[in-house]
Amino acid sequence: MSSQTLRTKEYETIYILRSDVDADTAEKVQVRVAEVVDRNKGKLVKVEAWGRRRLAYPVAKQKKGVYVYVRYVGVGNLVSEVERNLKLSDAVLKYQTVLLNEHVDTAALTIDPEEVKLARLDLPAEAEEAESREKALGLIDLGPDAPRRHFDRDTREDDFEPEAAEEAPASVEADKAEKTEKTVEKTEEKKGEA
Repeated sequence: MSSQTLRTKEYETIYILRSDVDADTAEKVQVRVAEVVDRNKGKLVKVEAWGRRRLAYPVAKQKKGVYVYVRYVGVGNLVSEVERNLKLSDAVLKYQTVLLNEHVDTAALTIDPEEVKLARLDLPAEAEEAESREKALGLIDLGPDAPRRHFDRDTREDDFEPEAAEEAPASVEADKAEKTEKTVEKTEEKKGEA
């Protein structure tokens, strides 16, 4: 039976917390990740709080989230244990871990204590943008700089070719006159029947 030596590998994990999370809950998640890494004989290399950002798509009815980046080295089932603990936390929306380096020399590894320090997340209260139904449907004019999604109402007759501009009003007027005549005839018929 041969003994297999476990190689130290470097990983990075980015996890996203709910946007309405308070600083205490965010700190508990950070401390829990650090404890899991220490318990599994790993070392934190870098911890960064990226702050509140807009998500690419809604996750659990959340449009924004608080991003936290963690880089660490370790052996064995460290990643599965970190992800298991993130999965158990209700404050975590999503997480992803990526292998950065398969062969890390722990003797040559230098860790800056300032980069590993768990900083308290100061998250200001988020002012929710109340978008009115009219604005969401595009019924409110957002000004001249706003992108136009529908037919531009400011289009003038000068923008069309001269032949089409002359023919269109004449045909419209003819249609109106014809409809008016038919309406008058129908009303006269009804009066005659009565």
